Amino acid sequence: MSGHSKWANIKHKKEKTDAARGKIFTKLGREIAVAVKEGGSDPAANSRLRDVIAKAKANNMPNDTIDRSIKKASGELGNVNYEEITYEGYGSDGVAIIVQALSDNRNRTASEMRYIFDRGNGSLGATGCVAWMFDRKGQIVIERNDDIDEETLMMQALEAGAEDMQTLDDVYEILCAPADFAAVRDGLEGEGYSFLSAEVALIPQNTVKLSEDKAQKILDLVEKLEDNDDVQNVYHNLEVEE
Repeated sequence: MSGHSKWANIKHKKEKTDAARGKIFTKLGREIAVAVKEGGSDPAANSRLRDVIAKAKANNMPNDTIDRSIKKASGELGNVNYEEITYEGYGSDGVAIIVQALSDNRNRTASEMRYIFDRGNGSLGATGCVAWMFDRKGQIVIERNDDIDEETLMMQALEAGAEDMQTLDDVYEILCAPADFAAVRDGLEGEGYSFLSAEVALIPQNTVKLSEDKAQKILDLVEKLEDNDDVQNVYHNLEVEE
């Protein structure tokens, strides 16, 4: 089965440094807080919180840290209101970039996004300028190893409701409709699989293939965007030539 995205588009979560991991945990805590505010602190009754918890676990966030974030959320949100904002634009060579942010100051975040895009030889565009190039999909990434049989995994993924599975050099990438994400994730988790990544993501319909030198400029821009405290996710349609 074939998929649309490449390993270059999937975050190398297991390679993150401790400092970067701490920043990821902070951002996940913010996502948990917004999910709790939206639907309450019970994951069984709050599908968004359940999805964020799955994403946190895929990032190796300890269970007690997740629990503390949930308990802390209601009190914290009494003082801070986060707004979900999406920014769209282009990097060099026409690579499409979408940035999802949670901000308590829209003007500050917009100014910072414009500055990062400009410094990275990119341009911030209007809402909708690149969103049409991406599909919203549930995405589960599992590391390839000798203990996993590819055909068995594919069969179990399809039975759980997956649409597609792609075998890449280092990983298996499983895609499904957003509405089926929880069922596919829970089904594979029940079979004993652990995930490098598990989230509802934006998957590019087509990619822009660039040489390693040109691609590095885009990856530098993406890294600077991800380093911003307000940014939760960055998606792009870059593919690096082998």
